[in-house]
Amino acid sequence: MKQILYDWGGINVWLFHAINDIHFGLLDKFMLLGTEIGEHANFPIYLALLTLVALTVTARTPAQDTARYQAQTLRWMCVIAVYSVAYSLDGLLLDILKPLLDFPRPPLALPPDSVHIVDIAEFHHSLPSGHSSFAMMSVASLWPILNRRWRVAGVLAVLWVGCSRVSLGMHFPADVLAGFLSSLAVVLLVYVATQALTRRLAR
Repeated sequence: MKQILYDWGGINVWLFHAINDIHFGLLDKFMLLGTEIGEHANFPIYLALLTLVALTVTARTPAQDTARYQAQTLRWMCVIAVYSVAYSLDGLLLDILKPLLDFPRPPLALPPDSVHIVDIAEFHHSLPSGHSSFAMMSVASLWPILNRRWRVAGVLAVLWVGCSRVSLGMHFPADVLAGFLSSLAVVLLVYVATQALTRRLAR
């Protein structure tokens, strides 16, 4: 089963080398920045910025247009709620899956000389990628309030973070994909629950 779902018949390792083998100074710095964007420690900063934007947008909505004002306020509050709850659940899921599965990271799974490592090498708890998970969770949570341009930027940011984890020698592509899918499932679950709760309260 692992050969099919994780190894992908050898494609997982091949794709890892296709990304990780390309490296030079400027690219490494670019990838380090991508990883920094996906740090879980950034959540309070992102939440604060999101709250300020929500306050600005709702404050600009004409107060006399009660229906529009309420809809706009509810929309932003739901996004903030989804982002906050999904962050907590996603972190809890990672805390369970990483030690439970305990997949080896590239420096441990592959010959040391074949892996290009930037920063401090890590050896355990590879699946799923926490940085990739956080990046996907952030963009997916904000998706309902993003216009087309920001959605494109969000998708590119998620791919940047995921690619950086492979480029820096921290994860296999399968770890990144698992992080994307797990956090997306969490966001969808929280979004559906939030929508159901708001409809029930409205009634």
